[in-house]
This record gives sequence, structure tokens and C-alpha cells, in this order.
Amino acid sequence: GLVIDGRTLEHVLHDSLQNIFLELTEKCRAVVCCQATPLQKSVLVKLVRSQLKAMTLAVGDGANDVSMIQVADTGVGLSGQEGMQAVMASDFAISQFRHLRKLLLVHGHWCYTRLTNMVLYYFYKNVTYVNLLFWYQFFCGFSGTSMTDYWILILFNLLFTSVPPIIYGVLDKDVSAEILMKLPQLYTMSQ
Repeated sequence: GLVIDGRTLEHVLHDSLQNIFLELTEKCRAVVCCQATPLQKSVLVKLVRSQLKAMTLAVGDGANDVSMIQVADTGVGLSGQEGMQAVMASDFAISQFRHLRKLLLVHGHWCYTRLTNMVLYYFYKNVTYVNLLFWYQFFCGFSGTSMTDYWILILFNLLFTSVPPIIYGVLDKDVSAEILMKLPQLYTMSQ
């Protein structure tokens, strides 16, 4: 990991040292900036996002972290003594820093799995309906006649678009939380 303070970060963010700093950050697993201004934090996250084309995660606990959290791909706010500004600006909120591991490894894995399966589900649901309409056109001589009433189409979409995601979102957990916490490598496999 790399730990850098605000004064050093100010020099690094100038154009002449940006490329050297980015090469160094690519070799690190984590970069921690301490005593940095809110502007420096957000500029650093923007720089990493744009130059390295990396997904960024910003974790903050106060009002001075709001700009950094908003610039990052995913923002996590810590609710605590410094107020709720970071939580209000974030995508996810946790009460303590130690919950970040579970948020990423367990809920992140489950979210990836659920989203990929639901995208496939919606794709096949729509392909099924369109395929049915296509073959019906052979029967009616390609006249453009609708096979179903509009209320049946609305009911079909309402039923097959709302109920399965709710059931799937509540019940689907491909791997238990305990195993995901013990084997962090499973997170990268879900990607």
C-alpha cells in the first residue's frame, strides 16, 4: 500500500509528476491519502478514474469527503461523529469501517450474481414474447394483427417483471456469507 499526506499530494497532482505517481499507484493494492483537502481527494479520484480507467471506491466519514464520494464510481459513507453528510452523498452507508469487508465481499458478490441472472432473465422473457409474436405473423399472413389484447401484454409484463425479481432478490444466495468472508477470491470470480 501507499500512504501519502496532503502536502506531498499537492506536489504530485501537478502535471509533471502525475504520470510517475500513476505508475506507482498501479503497483499498489491500496492508496491512502491522509490530511488532504476535499479538492485534492476529488482530483485524485478523477485522475485515477480517467487515466487508469479503473473503478474507484471512495470511503468517507465527514463533510470533507462528500466531493470525493460523489466523484468515485462507488461511494461508501460512514455514519459517525462527524455527521451524516458523507452518508447522504454516498451509494452505500455503513456504521463502522469494519463492515466494509462484508459489504464488498458478501453483498458485492451477491449483487453481481443477482444482476447477471436478472439481465439474462429479462432478455429471455422478452425473446420469448417477441418470438411468439413473430411466429404468429406467419399464421395471420404478416398483416400486423396483434395476437393478444393490450391488457394481457400489460399483465404479462407486470407479472413476469415484478414477481421473479422480488423472489430472486430475497431468496437467492449462491454461496453463504461465511464462505464468502473466508474466501475473498470468490468475489473476483463473480465478476
